[in-house]
Amino acid sequence: MTLLHEFAAYAAAESNSAGDADVMHHAKRAVLDWVASLYPGTRRPPTTLLAKACHDELGVGQSRVLGFGTTAFPPTAAWINGSAAHTVEFDDIYREAVYHPGSPTIAAALAVAQAKKASGRAFVQAIVAGYEISTRVGAALQPSHVRYFHATGTMGCLGAAAAAAVLVARGDAETIAHALATAATFASGLQQALRSDAMTKPLHAGHAAAVGVRAALAASCGVKGALDILEGEVGLGAAMADAPVWAQATHELGATYHIARITHKVHACCGHLFPAIDATLSLRSTYGTALSAVERILVETYQTAIDATGRFDPRNSYEAKFSLPFAVSHALIHGSVGLDAFASERMNDESVRSLMSRCTLQTDTVMSASFPARRCARVTVTIIDGRQVSGSVTHRRGDPESPLSDDDLNRKFDALCTPVVGHDQARRLREQIWQLDSIDVAEVAFV
Repeated sequence: MTLLHEFAAYAAAESNSAGDADVMHHAKRAVLDWVASLYPGTRRPPTTLLAKACHDELGVGQSRVLGFGTTAFPPTAAWINGSAAHTVEFDDIYREAVYHPGSPTIAAALAVAQAKKASGRAFVQAIVAGYEISTRVGAALQPSHVRYFHATGTMGCLGAAAAAAVLVARGDAETIAHALATAATFASGLQQALRSDAMTKPLHAGHAAAVGVRAALAASCGVKGALDILEGEVGLGAAMADAPVWAQATHELGATYHIARITHKVHACCGHLFPAIDATLSLRSTYGTALSAVERILVETYQTAIDATGRFDPRNSYEAKFSLPFAVSHALIHGSVGLDAFASERMNDESVRSLMSRCTLQTDTVMSASFPARRCARVTVTIIDGRQVSGSVTHRRGDPESPLSDDDLNRKFDALCTPVVGHDQARRLREQIWQLDSIDVAEVAFV
């Protein structure tokens, strides 16, 4: 039996199960967070440009292109919605896989659910299956996978395919397996795209969502894939990782759920920055005005964080979202790193830029060894009078060890969605998402 046989059998069973109440609740949290991340992304490139590029494909089908007041056939809706959800860097994370599962998985599930007029419960169950399969494969490939590949693009294809296949072929393990197999061979997303001001990174999520939808629709019509595509001699594992731990991928599959161990973001930037931001904000809260005269800042963290975010002169908002010196300096001066941190006036704030020049980044070997299971940082601030204050973070706020409450997620949702859809629409949508397991997807006020 191949790995895909095991995953497909699990997904088929998941789609026919009553659904554990706690798991379903975590899935609704995931949808709420996905929608919150998506709507502000619909007002920014590359999503606005992608919608323009797909103009001839809009106004047809039953799948909503959120934020644009139109529809499309499922692959196009998934392509645009998945990209939008990853655009402002507020979407969820499965830490051990270095992966944002929501953007591609929920985009694919929603597009198919709307086209198939699915129940909210079926939609949520599909999301659970997509999260479980893709996060497990992703974790089995790390930490080597992240050297060259962006897991939201690669693993996202599997999450999207699983979710879409569960909806188009409920309980049909063979079809689900072939959907996953076909999607896996199209898995893509290179780290080089993340290291410049290119607009490609959000498109990785959208591409993965569209690939998953197309693979599921093809499989439902009889298209077959290579069922040993994960563990085969020249398969995905061999091509994309040093030594995949496949036993880990299926351990307690269907018994313990990764969707209950998701990180929800509290800062509008790359998750590698979060430990240092959290440590900085803690220092700011504790020492207050004493930190107004800073001589230098030392940030010690894991190597991958420095590789991905060691930018000292970000030239635009995208690069600033991947700049550890910018994030720490902005947090120390302004007390947050929200969407407003990346407006042009904040980007060119002389006090922030001056403080950035006094930052030093240093790799900590112990922290590096704990990646990706733990994301740690230590921030030491030297004040002009010679005093030093230091703060450490071993788990980010929003990680499973320090989770956001439902109320926290509601506040995040309101803050991000209200400026786009209005107060009344945001409140109605939020209330309906919490009721997803008891209403049809068509009843939800997605706009």
